[in-house]
Amino acid sequence: MPIASINPATAEVLKTFEPLSEAEIERKLAQAAQAFTTYRQTSFHQRATWLRQAAQVLDDNKAAYAEIMALEMGKPLAGAIVEVEKSALVCRYYADHGAEFLADEPATTDASRSFVRYQPLGPVLAVMPWNFPFWQVFRFAAPALMAGNVGLLKHASNVPQCALAIEEVFQKAGLPEGAFQTLLIGGDRIAQLVTDDRIKAATLTGSEPAGASLAAACGQQIKKTVLELGGSDPFIVMPSADLEGAIATAATARMLNSGQSCIAAKRFIVHEAIAERFEQGLTEKFAALQVGDPLSDGVTVGPLATPGIAAELEQQVNTCLELGGTALIGGDVAALKAQLPAELQNGNWFPPTILAALPPGTPADQEEFFGPVALVFRVNSLDEAIARANDIPFGLGASAWTQDPAELDRLVSELEAGAVFINGLVKSDPRLPFGGIKRSGYGRELGRPGILEFVNPKTIWIK
Repeated sequence: MPIASINPATAEVLKTFEPLSEAEIERKLAQAAQAFTTYRQTSFHQRATWLRQAAQVLDDNKAAYAEIMALEMGKPLAGAIVEVEKSALVCRYYADHGAEFLADEPATTDASRSFVRYQPLGPVLAVMPWNFPFWQVFRFAAPALMAGNVGLLKHASNVPQCALAIEEVFQKAGLPEGAFQTLLIGGDRIAQLVTDDRIKAATLTGSEPAGASLAAACGQQIKKTVLELGGSDPFIVMPSADLEGAIATAATARMLNSGQSCIAAKRFIVHEAIAERFEQGLTEKFAALQVGDPLSDGVTVGPLATPGIAAELEQQVNTCLELGGTALIGGDVAALKAQLPAELQNGNWFPPTILAALPPGTPADQEEFFGPVALVFRVNSLDEAIARANDIPFGLGASAWTQDPAELDRLVSELEAGAVFINGLVKSDPRLPFGGIKRSGYGRELGRPGILEFVNPKTIWIK
């Protein structure tokens, strides 16, 4: 079955690609294994040079790469340009710090000399998502390549042009042939792929079912995995908070990438004393958002990436409303589509929506809402806020707003998440480790921990 690149704003098929045959997959695996035998011997200086050249390719072509993202998965153009720039940033970060992170670590033992040496594992399979089609790949690829591994990318099937463009970046940067390759294959071929002895480890960013499937397949082969899965991040606002700052950041945090982000704030847990003002302010921010063609100037919310995502979100919202929740704004897909130009009528649209007064038992309690929908919950105490924040299967990120030092200490200590941001929105940063707990996955990307995930910390003891 062909792999199709479809414009989510119009439902137009842009291009189709034939999946790789078994012979083509075998050729790429052989090429990766062969490339690793020499690539692992290259110096840190040489790898850093290639990464800096990749960053320059990204910077030089950011408008073109951003347009591919906008056309293929609906990302508003301004955000797509920022994503390409951030991808260049992570390449430069590991070029600058990789050698330091992987330097031999001496240890004092009963040996004449002992130390830990960090060595690459080999070809690493990366199963990547569509929502940040450049950034998600580069935050894996930059540290993995700097460590001396080679990469095989199985990208989401709805972004094949992005996948091929990323392979092109590394080719233009001068990396040896086979050091980074894109595999245009369906998801049904991943489990068989990881049984190949030439693949030494795998990483996935995506849904819980996809993560569980990859982990099970790799587990049978005793292969290392790193998983970054879903999230339903809390955004707690207490009475002492800078309320205007919290409201402005809340709107940004929820609408990042048209709401299609694992670390977007999704559940807004607000103290009763300020809840009415928060809801009113957030509603005003949502009303000012511009929904439309992601290639148009000023558009802040584009289409959802696929019809399935839009349909699932609509079902979740409708269920919340049927069970007694209230829409402060949005929720009506048909009304939004009626306002759009004719050429956009078939797109995967969903209006910026705020749901409040949600009774127990709605999908908002335990499910991730992947799109431009904010869920507001009122609480009467910090204890209640922390309990509600943690009462979810996920643990990716959390944002909390307070000026009270005692509250701050409790929020930092008691929120169950891989990252807690106080008075700011949750974000990924090359300088800090990124990942989740509970059903949000395991392992870390970025920072020094990110480059250590796919190396062998070999103990050396000499007497």
